[in-house]
Amino acid sequence: QVQLVESGGGLVQPGGSLRLSCAASRSIFSISYMGWYRQTPGKQRELVATITNGGNTNYADSVKGRFTISRDNAKNTVYLQMNSLKPEDTAVYYCNARSPSLASTWGQGTQVTVSS
Repeated sequence: QVQLVESGGGLVQPGGSLRLSCAASRSIFSISYMGWYRQTPGKQRELVATITNGGNTNYADSVKGRFTISRDNAKNTVYLQMNSLKPEDTAVYYCNARSPSLASTWGQGTQVTVSS
């Protein structure tokens, strides 16, 4: 089992940047996939980015070139650096962890609002 706590959300102007953090309650070294997803009211939760324990990354087309996912196994933390933010990036962002031996686990989410 693992608990995930997101932080770093807030209000930012279009074109601005934010860095989200996802702190895990235990070592993430062996967790195969860590990822960020987002959800807006009335829509399904969608993939933003994932990173494997080998460092391989995957991004939604809508965020490629603007967002960067990274993981610091020593700090049990996954980050999402978001640059050139757009109003359509406004959503609740959720952290996810999953492995063959770990059921898909979600954090409580952090709100990101991009508005002038």
